[in-house]
Amino acid sequence: MTVPISPLPQLPGFHDPSLLQRALTHRSYVNEHPEVLEDNERLEFLGDAVLDFVTGAFLYHRYPEMAEGRLTRLRSALVRTEQLAVFSQAVGLGPLMRLGRGEEAGRARPTLLCAAFEAVIGAYFLDAGVEAVRAYVEPLFKPAAEQILRTDKDTDAKSLLQEWAQAKRGQTPRYSTLAATGPDHEKTFTVEVRIGEEVFGVGAGPNKQAAAQAAAQAGLQKAEGLDE
Repeated sequence: MTVPISPLPQLPGFHDPSLLQRALTHRSYVNEHPEVLEDNERLEFLGDAVLDFVTGAFLYHRYPEMAEGRLTRLRSALVRTEQLAVFSQAVGLGPLMRLGRGEEAGRARPTLLCAAFEAVIGAYFLDAGVEAVRAYVEPLFKPAAEQILRTDKDTDAKSLLQEWAQAKRGQTPRYSTLAATGPDHEKTFTVEVRIGEEVFGVGAGPNKQAAAQAAAQAGLQKAEGLDE
């Protein structure tokens, strides 16, 4: 489930244009332009971590009576690939991404838009700090979170499997990527989920998050069988 939102202005007070340009540079562009030395993957990694923290803090303060399990599910819904892609489109990142010719046809793909948004957030964190990031993303989060709660769309397979694993086994599921096959614009990922040392499920999808959800769904089916 994704929530459409109104466009926001570009990042206020961004000081280093080269850092922002790097955040918008996909590795396919670097492969075709040897003079460009760095893509956005490291910034994407950083932005993912920053978004997890900022989203958790936002939800903690906005919903002081909400239980931990619901907070976890709501955070997952806000930072999933499809929702971050909506945020990316809302702030106008799609046309700004620097892509190789082979990726141009997939400019609107959620995985590309999500990666660009995470990378830009990572760059903004380095450039202006966590408070600037918080002020920028909270207007995105507020309407999305409210609609997710109204429509009860914050429950997903990963969250349900985590609740089961913690209640029944006292452990947290661990996900690992087994394979990534196909060209960059049409990859298929295979992800495995383990609880302790036991494999609970394997799933495939067009991105790691979708594959993890499929693995979690398989894990839930196994868990249901153990509960019978």
